[in-house]
Amino acid sequence: MPSFVSEELALAYEVHGAGHPVLCIHGFASSGKVNWVDTGWVKTLTDAGYQAITLDNRGHGRSDKPHDPDFYTPQAMARDAINLLDHLGHETAVLLGYSMGARIAAFAGFSHPQRVDCAVLGGMGMNLVNGLSDGNDIISGLLAPSLEELTHPTARQFRIFADHTKSDRQALAACMETSRAPMARADVRRINSPVLVAVGEDDEMAGAPEPLAALLPDGEAFVIPRRDHMRATGDPKFKAAALEFIGRHLRSNANL
Repeated sequence: MPSFVSEELALAYEVHGAGHPVLCIHGFASSGKVNWVDTGWVKTLTDAGYQAITLDNRGHGRSDKPHDPDFYTPQAMARDAINLLDHLGHETAVLLGYSMGARIAAFAGFSHPQRVDCAVLGGMGMNLVNGLSDGNDIISGLLAPSLEELTHPTARQFRIFADHTKSDRQALAACMETSRAPMARADVRRINSPVLVAVGEDDEMAGAPEPLAALLPDGEAFVIPRRDHMRATGDPKFKAAALEFIGRHLRSNANL
């Protein structure tokens, strides 16, 4: 995989296809491959005529993995996304994020509005503002000596996922400490790009999509039927809604 340097960290990425760029930002304990290639998102985007750019966030995949929580604020990780656009020579892009990646996309949309055509926030509803209540349990689960002693369901879920992706669990624990920082309501109201908020009907981690969409100046909500947080990622209805939203807003931008 190619890599680039963002704030002294080497971050891995891949570019798939040609067309208008869609920067895909993965969720916690995942990677560009697991979140976007293995779920069929890259094929969906490239078949639709877009260039899909997958990034391994700091602490994940083949990117550098510092163990200091100060490296993992959403503001810092949002800068990585914008720095990758700079590295590739893209003035603007669509941002597609899932869970933690959606939080990163939101912070990027707030801090660099001129770089974002539109954004899709998957697996992240009102908890963008409210924060993640299970974060400390997840950290404990990641650092526990073994899975067998874990009883908290969310902690077990993420520990299993981290082991499956062969992640650096100490880096993930550091990431969880600071990357879950909530966004202020006033800042959400200042994200001017069109945003689709897509959350699974049975997702208990993300928070409801409708109130977050209502806070956004140009927000829309989509409920992914019969999906929880983990199973919504590659859902065909989610993909269809995202493609319709992206296409509609890119056509609108082209007509301005």
